[in-house]
Formats: sequence, structure tokens, C-alpha cells
Amino acid sequence: MSLPRLISFLAILLALLPASVQSKETSPIGIAVFNMAWAGTIDNFKRHVEVCSAAGVNWCDTRARISRGAQNATPEEEARARRCLDATIAAAGSFDEAMMIAPCNAYGTRKNPGRVETEENYNVKLDGLRATVENLIQNKKMRIIAFQEVKSQEIIEHVLGKFVEQFNVCVAPHTTFQTVAFAWDKTISSGAYGCVPNPDLAISEQPKDDEDEAFSHRVRPGLSLELVVNGSPVTFLNIHLKSGCANLKTSGGFPGRKMTDPHANCIMLNRQIPILEDWVDYVARESPRFVLLGDFNRRIDEEAKAAVTETEVRADGTDPSGPNTKDELGRVKSNYLWQEIADGAPLMHQVPLTSTERGCTGFTGLDHIVISDPIKLAHAGVLESGKIAVVKRKRQHIATSDHCPRITILEL
Repeated sequence: MSLPRLISFLAILLALLPASVQSKETSPIGIAVFNMAWAGTIDNFKRHVEVCSAAGVNWCDTRARISRGAQNATPEEEARARRCLDATIAAAGSFDEAMMIAPCNAYGTRKNPGRVETEENYNVKLDGLRATVENLIQNKKMRIIAFQEVKSQEIIEHVLGKFVEQFNVCVAPHTTFQTVAFAWDKTISSGAYGCVPNPDLAISEQPKDDEDEAFSHRVRPGLSLELVVNGSPVTFLNIHLKSGCANLKTSGGFPGRKMTDPHANCIMLNRQIPILEDWVDYVARESPRFVLLGDFNRRIDEEAKAAVTETEVRADGTDPSGPNTKDELGRVKSNYLWQEIADGAPLMHQVPLTSTERGCTGFTGLDHIVISDPIKLAHAGVLESGKIAVVKRKRQHIATSDHCPRITILEL
């Protein structure tokens, strides 16, 4: 065979090889997850203070508190929360307006909130957020940041600080204050990008649409970002799932619960499982290189370490890669979040937490970075991630955030 024919033959063979086998150029890309704890602009904060300080509201809590160990709130607590909601709606002007304002307990100032929640103190929080994000970009070399608990594009641009012109921003539209967003370096993608919200994840707290629909609060949507990196698409899925059902094992006074537990918050998180799984399955078919990241509000690393057999993943013992039966409320049989979504189709891997900066406090085990198998196969080094401390002042009255950013470097 002549040399030109041999070269042509080898080229054809290479083209027929699976993408995971072909040698492909990759680049190290810094990726961060950052929950910014009810981050809005100073004008958003002024509106929050205006409503929460109104007569009849007086900084009350619109959410019915569930006592530790109980499954649901008491009728008395439900009634108290409803009175607070009615007063807040009246002060805000409508239910929709009330949902776009940070709750009166959002900033953790239970004692004398009227004195503590000042514009000066809130600006300290904003300064801390901006300094934290600038540190992620300048010193940690982060080029993609997935944000949770943000209000708008305006606040993302504010915390990007001196790097605002260097980054694109995309925010998922939502009917409540909290949503998710991406910021990414404009030089990463070599082609057009796509940013698509997933409103299906924003389920109603009322299991049935016809039950008090006018006053039905919705949890956060998802957001996908597709970039072309080194000639191939990479899709990032940003999530912030329902809180209050984090532990598999009892620790720190918080009871361990499976995803089929009858606790009200577990029921809501359970209802998000099939939506998340369908979304991941769809994206995996379109973009085998994908990253699922954000605030899972579930210790999936704890679940991964549990000795769970395939028949234990679901309460009915069925194969987790097969159809998942819903009940009339939209709940599925899944006992575990991680084993259900990482059922091998597609194959996914958690990026382990390997370091935590000194001074990094707040919630642990909730923010995760998960990668698809093609990304893991292309990653030459050891997978690792770290927690980075937020920037804060001494005796800061409104915390910068109750989450520390989680970062990793991936070969993409």
C-alpha cells in the first residue's frame, strides 16, 4: 500500500473510533459553585426592609416551621405562617410582588432586625460577595461560575466587579426571588453558546395544581449552559434543589432520612428526582460531555458511601435504570438521590472534596460537582475540589454567605 493510501486508511480508522478513544486536545478550565445567600441589589434590599418593617408584618416568618423530629408543622404553626403571609402580601401589594422580595428572615438577623438590617450592613455583604468572586477569578483562575440564591443579572454583574466586561452572564427567569445563574469567561467558547432554563424543576409546594394555586410558592428552576470547548460541546447543568432533607445519616441534631421519608421537605425533593433524571438523560444524549453542579441540598457523597445494593435503591426493588413509577402526588420510589440519578445510564462521577480553606464555615455537604464519564476519561490527573472561604469582616452583621464556594479544575 502506498504511503498516501496508508495515511488515508488510518485517518478513516481513527474517525470510526469512539470519541472517548480518539486523542483529543483538552484545556484546564476552572469551575466554581457559589450559593450567595439571598443576593440582590441594594434596591432589592430596600424593598425587603420596607415590606418587612410594615405594620402587621413586623419581620414575621411566612414559612411554617417544622419542629425537629416532626414530619409536618402543627396546625397552629400553619395558621401563624398563613397570617404572616397575608400581612406580607398586603404590604407588598400582591402575592406575586411578595414572592419577589427576600423573606423577613432571609439574612439571619433574628434579634432586632430593624436595627441590624441597614443599607450600610447590607453593603458590607455585597462588598464581601464581590471580593470573594474577584478572588475566585483573579487568584483561583475560575472561568465558569454557577451561582445559586441570586435575584437577577444585575447582582451577578455587580459581584463580578472589575471582571464584569470579561464575562458573559445568563440568569434563569423565575417567579420568586431566588434563582440560578451562570457567569463564564467570554474567551472559553469557540462557537455559539446556548443558555436554557429548566422551569420544570421549579415545582409547586402544593402537590396538586388546583390546591390553593394562587398562593403556591415554587422552588428554584434549573439552568443549562452549552459551550463549545476544543471543538466539542460541553453542557453545564446548574441546580438548587429543595432544602430540608439533606442527611441520610443522623448527625448534628438533624435526623437521617431516605428520599421516601414522609417529611414534607423530603416529599418535595423526591418530586424533583424524576424531573432531574429526565433532564440529565436528555442532555447526556445531546452532549455526552456534561457537568451537573450546584446546591443539591442533599449529601450525595454520604449516599455514595452507603453500602446500597441495586434492589435497595427503590422501595419497590425495581432497577434504578428502568421506569420509575409516580404516585398521585408526583413522588417516586427512589430511596436515594445519588444512586437513582447515577444509575449507569449515563455514567456519572462525583468530584471529591479534597481541601477546605481555613475560615470556611457554613453549610457543608450540600454543594457538589458531578461529571459525566467522557469528561472523567479525558481527565489525566486526580479529580479533586476545594472549598474557598468567603471574604468577610469582623463582627459582620449580615453574613457574606452561609456557603463557601466550591471549586475544581477540569480538563475539557
